[in-house]
Amino acid sequence: QGQLVESGGGLVQPGGSLRLSCAASRSIFSNYPMSWYRQAPGKQRDLVATIAVGGSTNYADSVKGRFTISRNYAKNTVYLQMNNLKPDDTAVYYCNAGSSLSRYWGQGTQVTVSS
Repeated sequence: QGQLVESGGGLVQPGGSLRLSCAASRSIFSNYPMSWYRQAPGKQRDLVATIAVGGSTNYADSVKGRFTISRNYAKNTVYLQMNNLKPDDTAVYYCNAGSSLSRYWGQGTQVTVSS
């Protein structure tokens, strides 16, 4: 519990930007791929982006070219830079370590894109 702590959500207008942060314990950050998932009301939780321990990245087609995932090894923190946000990006965003079957999840942070 409390091993992944998210921050950075909020309300933004379409076309705007937000950066999400996920602070992890050192043991988790150093040993697991880190991902961001999102869940909109009434929908399943979907994978948004993943970054491996070595730094390689993968993105959902819906966010390619707009979102960037990165990790800061000195701060044990993963970021999700979200640009050109659209109303369809509105969801609760969750940080994850390992995989969707992992027990390592953040508490979630709300992102709302609306004019």
